[in-house]
Amino acid sequence: MPKLTFLPNDDICPEGMIIEVPAGVSICRAALDNGIELEHACELSCACTTCHVVIREGFESLDDATEDEEDMLDKAWGLEPESRLSCQALVADEDLVIEIPRYTINHAKEEH
Repeated sequence: MPKLTFLPNDDICPEGMIIEVPAGVSICRAALDNGIELEHACELSCACTTCHVVIREGFESLDDATEDEEDMLDKAWGLEPESRLSCQALVADEDLVIEIPRYTINHAKEEH
């Protein structure tokens, strides 16, 4: 199974975390299922940017973003060429290194 390495994020995952997940699961679902509380204000429906992540390693293994995802990403804080919405990026067969940005454009954090 592919390994997802979440880099340390002071607010969400201070120590960082490495998890193994089956291919085909979204990065956001994998994080949530393993206790990493990624924001996801639209309930994983590609309608916001709160689950924005940057893929530091393994980006090329992911399927291309859809046009809808690209449109939403244009609104994300700190957008980079390797940015993805974690609710839309499905884990493939390669390991990933994931950075959770420090900020989102969400003004009120959802409590899930």
